[in-house]
Amino acid sequence: MITRTYKTAGPLALQADIYGAETPGGEQKPAIVWIHGGALIMGNRSGIIPAQLERYVDAGFVVVCIDYRLAPETKLPAIAEDVEDAFKWLRSIGAEEFGVDPARIGVVGHSAGGYLTLLAGHRVGLPPNALVSFYGYGNIAGDWYSKPDPFYSTFDRLEEGHAARAIGEQELVDGAADSARRDYYLWCRQNGLWPLKVGGHEPIAELDWFTPYSPADNVSDAYPKTLLLHGDAGTDVPYEQSVHMASRLKASGIEHEMITIPGGPHTFDRDPAPELVDVVSDAFDRALAFLVERV
Repeated sequence: MITRTYKTAGPLALQADIYGAETPGGEQKPAIVWIHGGALIMGNRSGIIPAQLERYVDAGFVVVCIDYRLAPETKLPAIAEDVEDAFKWLRSIGAEEFGVDPARIGVVGHSAGGYLTLLAGHRVGLPPNALVSFYGYGNIAGDWYSKPDPFYSTFDRLEEGHAARAIGEQELVDGAADSARRDYYLWCRQNGLWPLKVGGHEPIAELDWFTPYSPADNVSDAYPKTLLLHGDAGTDVPYEQSVHMASRLKASGIEHEMITIPGGPHTFDRDPAPELVDVVSDAFDRALAFLVERV
């Protein structure tokens, strides 16, 4: 693994971990940009599942795991900018240093990383060749995020003061180890406040503001080939989010596939239940083949 700073934002160094890089002067290789989840509030670039990382590298990809600034200290436009800047870096400095073919780049993300993967499909200047979204979402201002969530409302109610104890003024890129940030996310979902806190705008009164950041509203004939994977028993991101995204891709004539994991929970591929092991393994095989064939 090699770690490089792809961008600085004030005092923050936004970094990428690079795996499977080619030696200088070697043949250019395709790349996968991997984007972590965590509701844009938590997580970091180290969250990739080791067995999946190994499969990507063995298949001949350079894998680039990126950090981005986290909400609510950083709002959605700057988070999207970080993702865009990661691609600019990879196609210039990164390509030269690590032997990446700038014309062969795929994107993989999980949950909120799946959302950012889909966002990259219409916001990155030169669109990636292919997108793979694990339990992601294409709409960020719908009722599922803008109203109190029935599942999260079954948890003990959190007060705002308790929920916000991990939130400050300083921007950050690493929210992996702080359970208080998970409480903040829970409070957001219990109160339907995620779009407001992450975007800085009210989704009902200012719905149009969210349009540039909603992939389902920005599918065009230039959108990349896309694979969606989703468990139909997820309690965090509704299965319908991938169904809706698939319908928008179909309407625009974009090559796409959707893999449903029957009975699969959110993050179905992380320590899957015994009865899902074979199904999840097959789904990942298909995801890898999709990337190999299209990137």
